[in-house]
This record gives sequence, structure tokens and C-alpha cells, in this order.
Amino acid sequence: MKKTVNDSQLKQFKALVAKLFQCCQERMQYQSEKFGLPEAELRCLIIFGDERYLTAKGISLKLNVVKSRVTKILQGLVKKGFIQRIQDPKDSRITLLTLTPEGQRKLEEINQFIDSIHMEVLLNMVPEQRRTLLKNLDLLSVSMEAVKELMD
Repeated sequence: MKKTVNDSQLKQFKALVAKLFQCCQERMQYQSEKFGLPEAELRCLIIFGDERYLTAKGISLKLNVVKSRVTKILQGLVKKGFIQRIQDPKDSRITLLTLTPEGQRKLEEINQFIDSIHMEVLLNMVPEQRRTLLKNLDLLSVSMEAVKELMD
């Protein structure tokens, strides 16, 4: 059985993805201004999430940027006192990066803001719509990951 998508569905999907992407970019720009951080530094802090330690190489992979760009981002975060470099106790050739207490506070502030934005979006829907949205977003995520694997 051949799978097909009609032109109107394709056009609608492309427009919605573009609109969502634009909205996310605008939110990131707003967050950058709100927290007084360049977008790259903000994204880097968010990557720490629940991670205790990261390496520059790991951050490079997660941000999808070259290691030299990560070095510049990390210099800014070190200068602001949000991260610190420490030697890996198991391998002195490896430098680990960890949040400072100030960095942890900043990340918590950022995460609380992101949670409040997501909460507002969900509160604009009735519970059944939320369930449907989350189910469909999960389906979209799985489909996008499957297509991404085909590109590799």
C-alpha cells in the first residue's frame, strides 16, 4: 500500500512547523534578554539540566556546534561565575565542567520561567485537548526521529 499526503496537508504541516519554530525562536530570544545571557550561553546552561558534569565535547555534540565555539561560550559562562572547570579525578587529561552554586541558581530561575510558560500554554486548553495534544506531539516526535534516522 502506497502512502500519500495531499498537497493541502503538506502545506498546512509545513506552515505549522514553521510557525512553531518561529515561536520557539522568539521565546528563546525573550529568555536571552530576560536573563541577560547570549542565547548560546542560555542554551548551554539549559543543557546541564540534571547533569553534574559535562565535557566541552559533550556540550559541542548537544549544541551541535564546533568545539571552538563551545570554548567561547564556556569562557563567557566561567567569566559570569556560572560554571567552573575541574580536572577529572580518573583522568587528568580531561577537564570537566560543572555548575557553580550561582549557575545552579540561574538554571533554576530559567527552568521555573520555562515551566511557567509551558503551564500557561497547557492552561489554555481543556484537559481532553491537553491529552490529545500530548499524544499527538509524542507521535510527531516519534515520526520526526524515524525520518532523522533515515537521513543518517
